[in-house]
Amino acid sequence: MSSEILSVLEYMEKEKGIPRADMIQAIITAIKNAALKGVNAGQELKIEINPKNGQLHAWAVLKVVDSIADPLKEIHVEKAQVVRFGAGVGEIVEKPIDPAYLGRIAAQTARQAIMQRIRQFEKDRIMDDYKDMVGNVVNGIVRRKERGDLFIDLGKAEAVMPAKEQVPGEEYGAGERIRCLLMSIDSTPRGPELILTRGSPKFVRRLFELEVAEIADGTVKIEAFAREPGYRTKIAVTTTDPKVDPVGACVGARGARVKSIVRELNGEKIDIIPFKADPREMVLEALKPAVPRSIQLDERNKRIALEVGEDDLAVAIGRKGQNARLTSRLIGWRIDIIRAAVAPSTMGDKVKAAAGSLHTALGLADDVAMRLVEKGLHSIELLDTVDEETLVGEGFTVDEAQDILTRVRQANPGAAPQA
Repeated sequence: MSSEILSVLEYMEKEKGIPRADMIQAIITAIKNAALKGVNAGQELKIEINPKNGQLHAWAVLKVVDSIADPLKEIHVEKAQVVRFGAGVGEIVEKPIDPAYLGRIAAQTARQAIMQRIRQFEKDRIMDDYKDMVGNVVNGIVRRKERGDLFIDLGKAEAVMPAKEQVPGEEYGAGERIRCLLMSIDSTPRGPELILTRGSPKFVRRLFELEVAEIADGTVKIEAFAREPGYRTKIAVTTTDPKVDPVGACVGARGARVKSIVRELNGEKIDIIPFKADPREMVLEALKPAVPRSIQLDERNKRIALEVGEDDLAVAIGRKGQNARLTSRLIGWRIDIIRAAVAPSTMGDKVKAAAGSLHTALGLADDVAMRLVEKGLHSIELLDTVDEETLVGEGFTVDEAQDILTRVRQANPGAAPQA
């Protein structure tokens, strides 16, 4: 058994980093507890393990008496002389026992308890080794994939990247190297679980901190951040030093810095814009190269209505609404993008547009609305200034004239009826 114990001590010390003294104490406690549940129940034991050779020694701790009441805890004074010459009544002697006497069941129980203790040591070691690395980028090797989750070997521990923390479109096979952010250490019934991510915005933010020295030292600050993993990221940056261009610092010479991050993200697009405190200015920067024709702010509800031309509409909205969503998250306001109305280009188009407005506003028949516009009466305001006689004089029947004026008064009840 000594060789087995020694091999366990050496393995745990070298491979797991568990101190030999801690393992010895754990093994002694486990053997004691296991033995006392077996044939040695009720007996007090003393156990020692030699840390150099793994040799195990055991003793039964007995009280010297002249009349034995409990043979598991007491020894007659005459027999005590064999154990220690001169032992007197009332003294405590330690009688050596063969470790094999502890019993096979006790040994099996001890082995299970030792393995449990070893697992606890490993859990504590994982927590100690990685608790200060939360929020940092780590490197690992993909081991396997189970139910969509990736299990990654970090060297001293195995971590998991849940499916929801992965980037859509990225696939990794066993043995491939991977770079992730250590997002958290979760407590589970199995012990601490290291949770990794590549899909979180925090991963991209940390990559910028590692790649851009000005962000690391605080000269450039990321004020706002929005990301759709695998597709696009938008960041807004500012600086505490007026001599530093925050966007240029992030992009780097000939785009070297941002290209390095894009490569790590497997081609994900990154937009870097200067941060503006004014939402109006911010939305103009975030939507470039699209240029809104008009902007309306609803500060109470934090909504921005943008009117963009046909040419800029697709750019402003982006693929599947991606650009609009990211801009909304970046600014923190809801964004409504509206296609700008196309102005009529010919007189005929203008007449049709005006007739359509009358048709919509008053519910007039299309031909009646068109005749009114052709007579120069193209708005409710103008119709408010005419009377029945005027309309009849312009070729409308009495019934048509009365119907038109009734509809005008209903649409504009504040107007005085014409005499």
